[in-house]
Amino acid sequence: MPGGGEWILIFVVVLLLFGGKKIPELMKGLGKGIREFNNARNSIEEEIQEGMREVEKKKVNEPK
Repeated sequence: MPGGGEWILIFVVVLLLFGGKKIPELMKGLGKGIREFNNARNSIEEEIQEGMREVEKKKVNEPK
């Protein structure tokens, strides 16, 4: 992970490349991307858990 000085350098480079007006738009897009990623991850986790519950139900309901 970058240290404090490295983060400052990265911020300065981003500021020079995109300018002060583009940074809020960039951060907004980044936030939307992270939110969509988390929603997709949660959806996949729920599907996996549902599948595991169905398998457990089948095991319990099988005649012995």
